[in-house]
Amino acid sequence: MYYNSKILVGKKEKELYILPNMANRHGLITGASGSGKTITLKVLAESFSDMGVPVFLADVKGDLAGMCLPGEINKAIKKRLDTLQLEGFTCKSFPTHYWDVYGEYGHPIRTTIQNIGPDLLARMLGLTEAQAGVLTIVFKIAKDNNWNLIDLKDLRLVLQYVGDHRKEYTLQYGNVSLQSIGSIQRNLLVLEQQGGDFFFGEPSISVKDFIRFDPTDGRGFINVLHAVKLFQKPDLYASFLLWLLNDLYNTLPEVGDLDKPKIVFFFDEAHLLFEEMPDYMIKQVIQVVKLIRSKGIGLYFISQSPKDIPDEVLSQLGNRIQHALRAYTPAEQKVIKAAATSFRVNPMINTEEAITSLGTGEALISFQNESGEPNMVELATILPPQSKMGTIDDETRKKMIEHSLFYGKYETKVDNVSAFENVQEQIEKDELALEEEKLQKEKEKAEKKKAKEKKTKSKMEKAEERITNSAMNTLGKKIGNSIFKGLFK
Repeated sequence: MYYNSKILVGKKEKELYILPNMANRHGLITGASGSGKTITLKVLAESFSDMGVPVFLADVKGDLAGMCLPGEINKAIKKRLDTLQLEGFTCKSFPTHYWDVYGEYGHPIRTTIQNIGPDLLARMLGLTEAQAGVLTIVFKIAKDNNWNLIDLKDLRLVLQYVGDHRKEYTLQYGNVSLQSIGSIQRNLLVLEQQGGDFFFGEPSISVKDFIRFDPTDGRGFINVLHAVKLFQKPDLYASFLLWLLNDLYNTLPEVGDLDKPKIVFFFDEAHLLFEEMPDYMIKQVIQVVKLIRSKGIGLYFISQSPKDIPDEVLSQLGNRIQHALRAYTPAEQKVIKAAATSFRVNPMINTEEAITSLGTGEALISFQNESGEPNMVELATILPPQSKMGTIDDETRKKMIEHSLFYGKYETKVDNVSAFENVQEQIEKDELALEEEKLQKEKEKAEKKKAKEKKTKSKMEKAEERITNSAMNTLGKKIGNSIFKGLFK
């Protein structure tokens, strides 16, 4: 809850706030299933909105859509409010935009193949290192020829063309094997069946459209990505979120330290972002997480355990909320110990013991103070959300979408001239050139044959002439001899 110009998240012995100028120091929400992570995410998102900070979050369960409607005071919420003795708590709605890669439960989100780039696309496709290398070569060839890779049909045709002309390209770009081309094509078919055909195309999303404010009161819009279907394809889900992160980083300018973030991104099920991620890509993500704060962006990762996040990323997450974890095995106990030692020690709390005994809605919390240092860990009860719990009905969603600022901007997919048309034109030119070359060779062959025949004819004529001349000479001599002999008879 946005209260006293700060974000009040939890309360028990103390009121625990996220300071606006420390909100872009990033954060972490962890805990076992059912421990209250989703409620915490919802409370933070509402608070940022009230603070005038837009939010982007992925709704992987379909239970965050209710942001657009005011909540209700049921028995459970009344009990929590009484326990917390909150002042100024009211149920209310929040400005909300809905998005969906598949265009079913929100505005479509698309991007182009070339914007995704070969690295993330290779991860989406589950390519081997060798296949990823070939894909990188194909992207470079497309770029050098000004072939815009927009959607899957563009990439398929470019792959086919490069495969057909691999001998020509190998010398300049490196080895291109037909086997790798074939594997990439097969994996593209799988990606298309998973929804890639919806995801790639134009008009592509502008991440700046996520940074919008309610014109009536200046509150930031909460952008809810309906990810229930997308989440069923973990590689596509993870790659999509990583692309958003990279696109934000590359799009927004440097702004330095701000009084509050320009936008806050929540990455739910964050373990999927890093599972089986190549080392070079993890290094890229770490670099982005370190530098993106200077662009006014706050990143909040949500996962079951802190071990799901690489240590170098964890070290950048200054605002932490730890819900309950269970410890039934030695491995789980080790995780709990690591989670406990990641907090600044509070001599009044046995952190390791507390993690396993937290109730639903309770958490261990440590936020950064005015100096950017972590406060001592505190035990607290998380505030209830102010908007509706759960999802919304189809009619309400439809009205929200149709009254959105973006209705009509992204709904209709367009098919502009791109690599598909460029390569088709190149293929036609190649075929025409081959036909002309064939005709030229046939013409040269005919001319050679004609010249040869002419030469042969000329030789024959000369031979005949020589024979004729010889015969005439012989006949002339005979006639001359006869005449000469007749004169002297």
